[in-house]
Amino acid sequence: MRKILLLLLVLSALPVLGQEASWAYLRMKPDLPALEDKEATASAATGSETLDTKLNAVPNTILRNAFLYSKNPVLMRTYLLISTQEDLAQQLVEEFPEYFEFYENLKPEDAKVFYPNDYGSTNPLGTTTTEGFTLDYLDFLDAPKAWYYTTGSRDIIIGISDGRLDTTNVDFKGKSRQLRSSSVSNGHGYSISANAAAQGNNGYGIPGICYDCSIYGTSYGYFKTLEQLVELSYAGAHVINCSWGSHIYYETAQQAIYEIYNNGSIMVAAAHNKDWKVTKGQKPYYPASYDKVISVSAVMHRYDDPADNILIDVKDNFYSANVKNIVGRTMGYPNNDLEAEPFVWPVSTANLNKEVDILAPSVGLFSYSKFILKDTISYSISETTSGATPLVSGTIGLMLSLNLCLSFEEVESILKATSTNIDSLEANKRFKGYYGSGSLNTGRAVILTHHLMTPEEEAVIENQVFDRWDFEFRSVARNTILRNQVFRESSTLKIEAKEGIELQPGVELSPNASGSILLTMNPDLEISCPEKQPENREVILPKGESP
Repeated sequence: MRKILLLLLVLSALPVLGQEASWAYLRMKPDLPALEDKEATASAATGSETLDTKLNAVPNTILRNAFLYSKNPVLMRTYLLISTQEDLAQQLVEEFPEYFEFYENLKPEDAKVFYPNDYGSTNPLGTTTTEGFTLDYLDFLDAPKAWYYTTGSRDIIIGISDGRLDTTNVDFKGKSRQLRSSSVSNGHGYSISANAAAQGNNGYGIPGICYDCSIYGTSYGYFKTLEQLVELSYAGAHVINCSWGSHIYYETAQQAIYEIYNNGSIMVAAAHNKDWKVTKGQKPYYPASYDKVISVSAVMHRYDDPADNILIDVKDNFYSANVKNIVGRTMGYPNNDLEAEPFVWPVSTANLNKEVDILAPSVGLFSYSKFILKDTISYSISETTSGATPLVSGTIGLMLSLNLCLSFEEVESILKATSTNIDSLEANKRFKGYYGSGSLNTGRAVILTHHLMTPEEEAVIENQVFDRWDFEFRSVARNTILRNQVFRESSTLKIEAKEGIELQPGVELSPNASGSILLTMNPDLEISCPEKQPENREVILPKGESP
């Protein structure tokens, strides 16, 4: 059988391609060898001169494997076609049926992406200075869709309370400062700050989520007073990341959180790493479980299906690992039967409890500390929440870069409303109610933030089911749409819109006596920032308590 070689042509002006090109999936016929990407200046050699001519007649066309980790035989022969010729995929299927059997055009918004030049090996445009790096968790988060709208702002400061920063490294130089001295802690602070805001598109290292944001570093601990976090807030940190914790509650620390909240800073903290086998969902850790803190636990991100990554342990038992949107790192099979429904090994989860708000990737994150300290390329191998938390902090940094007037409640509402609902996955069902709203999606969070504040756009809240939490949205969009969206039981929803509010199919608004729905129109609505409370204010108290 002929070996098929395909030229990979790359456009130098990446944003132009992403914004103006047509994107489509193109599937080869069975029993043909896989296309082999070739970066060259010569014409593609496919074994068909006519096909070569067709492909090379459209400059800057890209055709790459679309599903790198899938073992599904259909997806393994499915490619992503990016071309300035809108109907190229259709023409290829019609004119070369011996090669191609199917095409599917992607939605125009899927072309609204930006890939920095340090994105790593899953960059579909093929242009990266860090080809050896696997940063597929950025794909899972839809980070390139967020970066189409913003890559952050130097005016937005992310506070890192997780060990010493490397302020001289090229990814942090000129955008970071250390407020309090701290130990290196095996490079913990290096990795946390990198996940949140390592400089992107600079041909080095990795891009952090909010890669054009600034960073302030401080020490960790001070469990009773959280004094270093209060200091960060008054120094100007808009988001404060805490990838650490303790199981002991301190009322003084809760009051410090209220002070930070009233000063306008948003706290994000790791839910901790004790597994379900130990905690049964009943172990809170702090500061993650304090009021007015966004608590983050871990979710898996890589393989679409358990069958895509079946492994064998030392006892010859089958198991699957790092399966997308599953709350545990590993999944076992009853009676070692691969035909049976796999289940999550409880020991492979991070801490889950009713205070958890959202999940983010953990296993397989690039280890920036080892990159700096040991000059090696390696990845996290356990389901710790430390690395997951700054992915949420960085996402909030992007949201605030678009709209600095977002309140804590609005930020939390957008994060949860745009997260991926994972309740229907069989392996997750035993943990339902303990993993928050589901999996973080940075792209959708930033897009909704942009649409809510843009009069020319439609803001869509969709595809979630909530039976608790309080949701607040302000919208100046030309239309605010609820679609396939449920608010029931004790959940509350408050939308203030300048233009229309439209309820489309699949909407259920059925709170109980503890919940409420308030949809209001305000033609004079403007997106403005709430005034800060005076510094000598009285602290707020938790719901149900009186002074």
